[in-house]
Amino acid sequence: MAEEIVNKVAQSKLVTFDLEDYYPKGERKVLDLKDWLYEGFILREKEFRSFLTEHDWEQYTSAFVALTCSSDAIVPGWAYMLVTTKLQPYAKRIVQGSLQDLETSLYQSIITDLDVTAYADVPVIIKGCSHKPVPPNAYLQLTEKLMPLAKSIMYGEACSSVPLFKRK
Repeated sequence: MAEEIVNKVAQSKLVTFDLEDYYPKGERKVLDLKDWLYEGFILREKEFRSFLTEHDWEQYTSAFVALTCSSDAIVPGWAYMLVTTKLQPYAKRIVQGSLQDLETSLYQSIITDLDVTAYADVPVIIKGCSHKPVPPNAYLQLTEKLMPLAKSIMYGEACSSVPLFKRK
């Protein structure tokens, strides 16, 4: 006599949280200041300001922009601030650093603003694999945000998860 196979995962109160679902849509662009430095290393203010005046800023419309300098130049903070004044009317978000820094900043804002009250007193599994570049810090920030509410937190997939936290 064969017993019926029961899907215990489907019957559980386990809630899956997929950070990939919150990935902000929009083009990511890197703006490298190295190209506006004399010989790639020296910032000459007059030339730098001239490059800023001549640059086509509209190409950053609705984009997320990472400002960086890929050379070993020492770029003063005001230079990044000045570029930001030109980008601000066009870009959705501007960050000094790499694309990884940009993604981390985007997710930090998303998680900070996230209403997690629906996860109170339920076991939560934070989905691990993603096809989009979810930064590692996002998983830490989400775990931190869920801990005061969730009954338990796991990482991975429902069929093979790693337990991280259980409220006593």
